[in-house]
Amino acid sequence: MKIENMKAQMRKGVLELCVLGILAESTMYPSDIIKQLKNNQLIVVEGTLYPLLNRLKREGYLTYEWQESTGGPPRKYYKITEQGSQLREELNTVWKDLSQAVNFSNVINKSNNE
Repeated sequence: MKIENMKAQMRKGVLELCVLGILAESTMYPSDIIKQLKNNQLIVVEGTLYPLLNRLKREGYLTYEWQESTGGPPRKYYKITEQGSQLREELNTVWKDLSQAVNFSNVINKSNNE
């Protein structure tokens, strides 16, 4: 597997956590979520984000509200629910544990190579 494919898979694995984290800060329009992700080097396209948003909404982790737009039709703005905030906390814990395990593994491998 090429390194670029591996990096893409790793990013996809944490995408839910990142989206929930972004929406925990404020209600957002999907293109603004994509901008934030891109600013943090998590390149995402609409074809990836919209199915994720729809699934998280269907599962009760997000909701949305329609807001009038100055230059066109109303826009759908997403926000996190209480259930979504709980999921975010759980995923943060999993992420911290996984990150520590990976870092520990790297320390062991480094000391074995010395």
